[in-house]
Amino acid sequence: MQNDRADCGVLVLRDDGEVIFRAGVAHDDLMLERLRHLGSEPFRRILPVSSGDASYVALSRPIDSRTTLILVLPSERADELVDFLATVDFAPDILNKLLASPFDGMTVVDSKGRIAFLSPVHERFFGLKPGEARGRHVTEVIENTRLHTVVATGQAEIGQVQHMHGTTRIVTRTPVLRDGKVIGAIGRIMFKGPEQLIAMSRELSALKNEVEFYKREARLLRNRTYGIDDIIGDSKAVRKLKSDMARVARMDVPVLLLGESGTGKELVAHGIHRLSMRREKSMVMVNASALPENLVESELFGYEPGAFTGAQKKGRRGKFEAANDSSLFLDEIGDMPLDVQVKLLRVLQDGSFERIGGDHPRHSDFRLITATNRDISSMIDGEQFRLDLYYRISGVTLRLPPLRERVEDIPALVQHFVRSFVTRQGSSVSRIDPKVYRYLQRRPWPGNIRQLLHEVERAMIFCDSNELTVEDFRPSEIFQEPAPTDTDPQQGETLKDTLERVELSAIMEAMARHDGNKKKVAEELGISRSYLYKRLEQLESR
Repeated sequence: MQNDRADCGVLVLRDDGEVIFRAGVAHDDLMLERLRHLGSEPFRRILPVSSGDASYVALSRPIDSRTTLILVLPSERADELVDFLATVDFAPDILNKLLASPFDGMTVVDSKGRIAFLSPVHERFFGLKPGEARGRHVTEVIENTRLHTVVATGQAEIGQVQHMHGTTRIVTRTPVLRDGKVIGAIGRIMFKGPEQLIAMSRELSALKNEVEFYKREARLLRNRTYGIDDIIGDSKAVRKLKSDMARVARMDVPVLLLGESGTGKELVAHGIHRLSMRREKSMVMVNASALPENLVESELFGYEPGAFTGAQKKGRRGKFEAANDSSLFLDEIGDMPLDVQVKLLRVLQDGSFERIGGDHPRHSDFRLITATNRDISSMIDGEQFRLDLYYRISGVTLRLPPLRERVEDIPALVQHFVRSFVTRQGSSVSRIDPKVYRYLQRRPWPGNIRQLLHEVERAMIFCDSNELTVEDFRPSEIFQEPAPTDTDPQQGETLKDTLERVELSAIMEAMARHDGNKKKVAEELGISRSYLYKRLEQLESR
């Protein structure tokens, strides 16, 4: 038999190597020796061979116990699978192990996203019988799969996280191409087994929880407006403060906020800025008490390149420049050194200043809001604060009431703090025992609202049920406060006084629960609205 094309070949061998028949490229003596070697190995059925520059694949099949037929077919390129099957004697065992591995599930889909193969570990995981998934679209079988997307886009997805049946797996999705065209895709999923995978799964869960926490924090920060509505309370003192803020905010004059530590001076400053004409730009904040004395000037005025050792090469603008066309909030201004007070006074006169190390004036147009918890009057008498600076910063002075002067706001404050804690931390607390309000209203609160916030959050941490109770609050370790019971009358209090106090407390709690809806409060307490108005007037006059 003659084969003029010589692009394939046929060889028939006896088991002793004798050639019975050969044709085509099998006439090549060097190839003949390779093919004889294939025929002498009963377990090998495929072998890559070459003749000159041409590559071929030889397929071996026994005709009978003593005769072997070998077909030689052309190969356009070296085929990795053929080479693997031809050179590794136990290649079928390896392939079977890969396909049936209990730790590495495999899914094969065709060009239309239909399942062509689903590994046994996958079938057991999804509760399917062998071969039951074949022919179905992959989205009908595998939750949150993207294999059909990989087929459509031709883009691989490596090391992705996929959630299936309440578990999290690491997956790899790879398209299969032939002649540049996507003909299918392979998905591989690691199932639990090795200790390293279990540890990685735990770490992923921890990271997921942490990411969710920071998402909630970022969401809260994005949504925070720091407006006047963020000041919680409906007492007479708070209503007056809000009214004064709204009136002052529209005027471009300096504002001095006086109040004890923890009364919310920063929140009030934000509220004034948000109501002002400068609200389009963020307010610039400086805490004078938190700045080292040797850095106060550089933070406020900025500095030129090389102004001092350690200065940035490009220099740095200070808070005055940053606050141009906005508001500058100087908190704890009572702690500002006298020499810096002099320089601040000059800036406030015309808005001009110089950077440290600079030799030309700069200008900034800002609205100044200052705050302090110190007694400015006594500081002026003691020559610790300049009188002329006081006149400059106190165009309008607002006094923030301490918590002890607005105890009727405590129920609303507590509810606000609880809701915020639940949102941030995912707590299960959904109710507040009304006794909590009465207990907290009888405490002194030297740390004001900030202290109340910390006490409520600490109680939320130690709360073991879905209701916050008096028992969840622990006496302060710093102030050594007593922990009065809810039913004990106050010292020297008559029965009439006790009944009146309990009645007013119940009204305050109901007002907080119904967000000030007097109609609902009257209905809940079983009193007339006229009587409710009378009692509320008594509350405001306290």
